[in-house]
Amino acid sequence: MSEPDPPTTTLVCSARGCHAPAEWSLRWNNPRLHQPERRKTWLACDAHRGHLGDFLTARGFLREVAPLTESPTLQEWNERPVP
Repeated sequence: MSEPDPPTTTLVCSARGCHAPAEWSLRWNNPRLHQPERRKTWLACDAHRGHLGDFLTARGFLREVAPLTESPTLQEWNERPVP
């Protein structure tokens, strides 16, 4: 008997109320709270990429935007141990 495939997790957009699949990784930090090398990540669908990016940019928090498939955060997520 083979073991079932692990459930796949679809990463969704971070915009409030949005359930669309994420396509973008918006990496940011708040320089008043975080060390310069620290990055937090918001995920965005195509429709909310601009809105979330503008919000972070207006506060001086946005550091980089990358396609989700190239996101270091996604790589870290995939490499974490499965309980």
